[in-house]
Amino acid sequence: MSLREDLVKQMNEAAKAQDKMRLGALRNILAQVKNKEIALIKRAEGLSDEEVIAVIKTMVKQCLDSVEQFKNGGRQDLVDKEEAELKILQSFLPPQLSRDEIKAVVAEIAKNLNASGQKDIGRVMKEVMPRFAGKADGKLVNEAVKEVLGGSSS
Repeated sequence: MSLREDLVKQMNEAAKAQDKMRLGALRNILAQVKNKEIALIKRAEGLSDEEVIAVIKTMVKQCLDSVEQFKNGGRQDLVDKEEAELKILQSFLPPQLSRDEIKAVVAEIAKNLNASGQKDIGRVMKEVMPRFAGKADGKLVNEAVKEVLGGSSS
């Protein structure tokens, strides 16, 4: 079963269970997927699971940004709503690697490349990012690379 089919199935289950929060989040995901299909002219064959995951990742980033904005604006009610939607979105993403797992791989790659400082960040990132595609946030990977190479992290 494709990810898109799973989304539709779960949306139907949420509708039957009258879980309004989950139903709304799933409808939103499917709407974004449909918009992407239209933009890419892929209506007939639909998006691949990787493309659906990319759409969901974009939505997660937007959700995180909204949470930050609502916190700054003192709107805890909206923060709670966005965080609930964020949990639903993240349930469809592959498990993310921990900071320690990322650092271990980065340290190994840096050692193999004989990387030893700020000047080598780009070289190490070029090797590291393909390994973490879909498994780790790029910002977290960048911070780990800077940490391993002796730079400051955020």
